[in-house]
Amino acid sequence: MAPPKSPRKGSLQFWPRKRAKKLLPRVNWRVIPTGSAKNLKGFIAYKAGMASALVKDKTQNSMTKDKQIIIPATILECPPLKIFSVRFYKNNKIAKEILAGQFDKELKRVVKLPKKTPGPDGISSEVKINDIKTENYDDVSVIAYSQPKKIDLKKRPDLEEIGLAGSFDEKISFVKENLNKEISIFDVFDGWQIADLRGLTKGKGFSGPVKRFGIKLRFHKTEKGQRKVGSLGPWHPARVTFRVPMAGQMGMFTRVHYNQKIISLEKAPKEPGEKLKNIKNYGDIKADYIVLAGSVQGPAKRQLLITAPLRGSKDQLKKNFEFIELK
Repeated sequence: MAPPKSPRKGSLQFWPRKRAKKLLPRVNWRVIPTGSAKNLKGFIAYKAGMASALVKDKTQNSMTKDKQIIIPATILECPPLKIFSVRFYKNNKIAKEILAGQFDKELKRVVKLPKKTPGPDGISSEVKINDIKTENYDDVSVIAYSQPKKIDLKKRPDLEEIGLAGSFDEKISFVKENLNKEISIFDVFDGWQIADLRGLTKGKGFSGPVKRFGIKLRFHKTEKGQRKVGSLGPWHPARVTFRVPMAGQMGMFTRVHYNQKIISLEKAPKEPGEKLKNIKNYGDIKADYIVLAGSVQGPAKRQLLITAPLRGSKDQLKKNFEFIELK
């Protein structure tokens, strides 16, 4: 019998395996297609937890078509966003940035605010944007920030650059209309079928090579340890290469979940009986939220960036669920 073969342990696609510097990763918005996005190509959400979703399967050629089934689902709470600043690009480089008119005091925890802020009506910023000669720039995006204080999650908002959909003139008009206004998740995701999620995985601290890379345990009578590789390398070259699975940081890595199926988009519960209460390690749902099929990276309360799908999946697009309730 031939000896069993398997791929090498530990993909070098994810390297170096160390803690991410940012909780929300950067995104190359130019490569993300517009899709069905109305204005923003992404949105900042917070993971509440998982639940069982009762849905009616309406997928064509499905074995459970027109039947009620229960599938695992993830709840993401989405407090409204506000625009912090507007960035103008020329030749794929930042050429100019203009601050919005109003600032929440919680932003002082994240960035250094200017001493002279525009008036409460935000007129000064609008005038600056109107004075800009748009023909001098190629693209425009916004720096948006979340408002977790509205859901009593924390005080420190999360800032992220988010790309805009449409032509250059449509992007400018969107910025002028929504300056110093709240942007709801329904203004962005209404009608979406699938989405990508970018964020950090759950941190697990210092881990050995068996858990970190999935190497095989050695023989139980091995004298120098079972949970380690057999050899760190040859005598010459007399060094340990980066390809050898070794102990180190596990988790808090930036990962992307592609083509997550959106089951439902729900409004903020108004009546006490409608609230999703006592979610483990999270609490109550108080704002608009999204129900996604399957699991999502990160623990409860982790900030995630929902974006338009980079490359759609036919298998995910053909799925059709009619949302009934969460159990």
